[in-house]
Amino acid sequence: MGAGEGIVRRVAVLGGGSFGTVIANIIAANGHEVTLWMRNNESAGILNKTRENPTYLPGYILHRGLRANPDLSAVLANADIVFVAVPSKSCRVVAREAAASIKPGALLISTTKGIEAEGFKLMSQVLSEELPGYPLGVLSGPNLAREIAAGQMAASVVASSNPQLNATIQELLHSANFRVYASEDMFGVELGGALKNVYAIMAGISGALGLGSNTLGMLLTRSLAEMCRFAVTMGAEPMTFLGLAGVGDLVVTCSSRLSRNYRVGYALGKGQALDSILDELGQVAEGINTLGVLKQEADARGIYMPLANGLYDILYQRKKLKDVIVSLMLAEQSRDVEFKTGHAPQ
Repeated sequence: MGAGEGIVRRVAVLGGGSFGTVIANIIAANGHEVTLWMRNNESAGILNKTRENPTYLPGYILHRGLRANPDLSAVLANADIVFVAVPSKSCRVVAREAAASIKPGALLISTTKGIEAEGFKLMSQVLSEELPGYPLGVLSGPNLAREIAAGQMAASVVASSNPQLNATIQELLHSANFRVYASEDMFGVELGGALKNVYAIMAGISGALGLGSNTLGMLLTRSLAEMCRFAVTMGAEPMTFLGLAGVGDLVVTCSSRLSRNYRVGYALGKGQALDSILDELGQVAEGINTLGVLKQEADARGIYMPLANGLYDILYQRKKLKDVIVSLMLAEQSRDVEFKTGHAPQ
């Protein structure tokens, strides 16, 4: 049951970035008690005073019921549901800090679209290691925070092996402009959200080079095939990639200037150095972190990943864009759809 049916949930959202703020705002607007944990005391004070998060969502007025707090233990003390929306590099540290304060039985939901380099671990795996025994799910999909904050219609998918958790999160976040669908394939949903960031960088490069719609169409479909090939080898359900967390998220992230990873790729395509791009961005572009981890894992497993390898050559082997594009076209595989096998054709 949701707040409108008499139950008011007590929710903590860990991470005051754009998506964490948007999720907390939806929950507050639905009438639940929600606190946003922000590391920076000054940022929390500004949000509470002005109803705005000027660093990540400038110009958007937040619901009056949303409160921010820099004290992690206080934020977690009474929370029955905890969303973890911190960058992947911070997830383990934050989870470890949270262990002393989180309530027994609290629902844990990861929204982070990234991979931990050590051991190729998704955020759900990190959370289960640091906070064992807690009901766990992930939330992913084509969710550009600025559009959600502006009240535009959007949808996401919550994935868990726990049907009650899925139902609770669906009710918690459902509104006139935001829908949540359910899945049991937590691994596939989470993997789709992490991998698509790599291909969004490729799409940004394509846009900067002035390549047309045909090129984007080819890039999107080959990216989807590559993501699915990798995911199937890792044990995910291939059909998950035809849903919101797969093709839905891929299309949005590869075609919108609101996507951080697309903007990184666009700047790269214009000849800007990666370090200066990330400094100007001021936020985490998870695709950069994911790329190296993805290539290492794909190489170790012998998975055919020409697009990811090409981007890696551009960023880390200093190869020219034109040379990489030519090599990709020459090496392109002959088979189109291969979701059934997960293997590159011989």
